[in-house]
Amino acid sequence: MQIGRNREARRAYGFDDIALAPGVVTVDPEETDVRLRIGDLVLEAPVLAAAMDGAVNVPVMVELSRLGALAVMNGEGLQSRYANPEEAIARIVEAPPEEVVPRIQQVYAPPIQPTLLAQRIREAKDAGATVAVSLTPGRAPQLASVALEAGVDVLVIQSTVTTVRHISHRYKPFPLAEFCRQSPVPVIVGNCVTYEAALELMEAHVSAVLVGIGPGHHCTTRRVLGLGVPQATAIADVAAARDDYLARTGKRVPVIADGGMRTGGDVAKAIACGADGVMLGTCLAAATEAPGRGFIWGMATSDPGLPRGTRIKVGHLGTLKEILWGPATKDDGTLNLIGALRNAMGACGAATIPDMHKAEIVIAPAVQTEAKRLQVEQRVGMGK
Repeated sequence: MQIGRNREARRAYGFDDIALAPGVVTVDPEETDVRLRIGDLVLEAPVLAAAMDGAVNVPVMVELSRLGALAVMNGEGLQSRYANPEEAIARIVEAPPEEVVPRIQQVYAPPIQPTLLAQRIREAKDAGATVAVSLTPGRAPQLASVALEAGVDVLVIQSTVTTVRHISHRYKPFPLAEFCRQSPVPVIVGNCVTYEAALELMEAHVSAVLVGIGPGHHCTTRRVLGLGVPQATAIADVAAARDDYLARTGKRVPVIADGGMRTGGDVAKAIACGADGVMLGTCLAAATEAPGRGFIWGMATSDPGLPRGTRIKVGHLGTLKEILWGPATKDDGTLNLIGALRNAMGACGAATIPDMHKAEIVIAPAVQTEAKRLQVEQRVGMGK
């Protein structure tokens, strides 16, 4: 469609704009297969915890591994800057609202200590966890070797926008394709939201692609930079790149939806749009075990020049086990996310995640509010 003379724009859709239509055949939810494979790693729950200091520390990595998921630690965050990161987290969560961003910038000012990064990885490994660490392209050349030597199982190369081709006259761009080819462990790369960028990442031998720019509850990238594609469309476009790459090469590169999901219904929609798994931040930061004490803030919030995030209060929903596997004690879809995904798959007649990619999707912005006036009024009255 045209937004003005000689200027085209296409319509894009988020999770709240769509709904899933049930299939003509249904499947027993208990017989659905929701496993996610990344390289040789197989996750019983197709869930990665986002690399945010309010969501992931060593105990969370251990517990999520036990639950069949994968926690990604921020390799450039508080865990690798402070011997006692709990004190740094306390400074952030106790800051008055008007001082949050400057306080976060101050707390993240001390330098990264490679010895602490290695220590955290070894602590998690010694406790039996599968360990994933997130690094930015700018610091990966220096820190990846530290993580690998310490025994990391998965590397995540992540920034607001990551592309294979990066132009700079000030520094040498990160050789992403060479890094992925030589890595002894799977390398997940993100973030992207377009078919073309995703296809180039896949051709660079990445092990999985993260999809999402600015959809997180804590992220202000869409407002600060004006960047972002609503998640339903972004996932579908990147999934198309995966399918075309698979048809051409025989290699399947998993697509992981990163951000914008709070309920089991959102997770099911992400999978139906084409995702093989999901990366969750807010949901898991609301676990009683999360280090953020009921708060979360994004990886870009601490940027000294142009922060793109803020601190958000998420409260406590339940344990990590209750959030992922249930049982649910709330009716709002925030607990038992895997159970919700399995039930949605069963209703859509999908026995596997690839089957769920064939589910019918309808444009239905009224699905959240249609005949739900009393629910909406009640939740508003309860302050929800």
